[in-house]
Amino acid sequence: MIPREGGSMVRCYVDLGEVPAGDRSIRATTVEQLTAVANSILHPYSIDVKEVAWSSVYEVGQRLAERFEDVPADAVATRTPRVFIAGDACHTRSAKAGQGMNVSMQDAFNLGWKLAAVLEGRADAALLHTYTAERQAVAQDLIDFDRFWSAFIAQPRLDPAHPERGGVSAEEMQSEFARQGRYTAGLATTYTRSPLTAEATHQSLATGFEIGTRFHSAPVIRVADAKRVELGHAHRADGRWRLYAFADAAGERLRDFAAWMGEAPESPVSRFTPPGADIDGVFDVHGVFRTDHHDIDPTSLPEILLPHSGPLGLQDWEKVWARDPRRDIFRERGIHADGAVVVVRPDQYVAHVLPLSARDELTAFFDGILRDQRAAVRR
Repeated sequence: MIPREGGSMVRCYVDLGEVPAGDRSIRATTVEQLTAVANSILHPYSIDVKEVAWSSVYEVGQRLAERFEDVPADAVATRTPRVFIAGDACHTRSAKAGQGMNVSMQDAFNLGWKLAAVLEGRADAALLHTYTAERQAVAQDLIDFDRFWSAFIAQPRLDPAHPERGGVSAEEMQSEFARQGRYTAGLATTYTRSPLTAEATHQSLATGFEIGTRFHSAPVIRVADAKRVELGHAHRADGRWRLYAFADAAGERLRDFAAWMGEAPESPVSRFTPPGADIDGVFDVHGVFRTDHHDIDPTSLPEILLPHSGPLGLQDWEKVWARDPRRDIFRERGIHADGAVVVVRPDQYVAHVLPLSARDELTAFFDGILRDQRAAVRR
């Protein structure tokens, strides 16, 4: 039962139980019959239905498409996908866990940033195959969860006087609902090893940013104006990769890393940013320092942390952060004393965790995803 607007309306999902295959008579269930079933479930309580704005009989269909693109699995190496499906077109499940919209929007976001990267020439078309590879696995996990959850909540209420009849107590229902909270909130996706999701070799450097999962935000202090901000709010749905460089104690390794990113010819910024694009057009680099914001002179930082970008070439002052003394992001997210680089995909999933000194590893990771734009300059 879900309260609706107005204070007098409520939505009821009423489980009608198992239906034999091919039996279509269930669709003729009347409002009166639904009310009777609801009251039998709620006994010794009951509802008195005065008016019904809308009713329908929904048959749970847990289905999954073989592919989310027009290329068969045995032709992936030779064909580029041209047609894609997302959301209910490729996976269906019950309406009880709040997952339909969550997963469908994530399908579209996953596909959208990859299409943009290919169409703008930043990545090869092979990147599009990762859409089915990633999202089909997520959809299968969703359906497996849905089967469990649908069966769990369909169980009768436990009668303490007759435990041998089975059923679920209110305490068990509450406990299981809480346990599944991340799933019902749409945050349970974990992408496995792929060109877009690295090995967890250096996961110990940032234990709170688990590779393959959504970026787990925490508050920081923006150095430019001392404003407390959730670091995750720095994300924009603009197709760029985010690199969060978390400082060592003195901050020198972070400064060295930022200087290399913005200036070295072998850095990802130099290799994969298209000619004429802003310095932060592909990689949005942020620096997070362990010190108080008063101790940081932003004017002394490398250009990649204070870039001039956008149509007017204005300087961006919102890429330098300090720890929040009330909630230390370094402590909460398990950042190593030597610092770390957390690489975040355009769809806000953590792709890699590396030491601040891992220059070759970082470039090699992006070399497997993005096109080297220096070749375009030479041509």
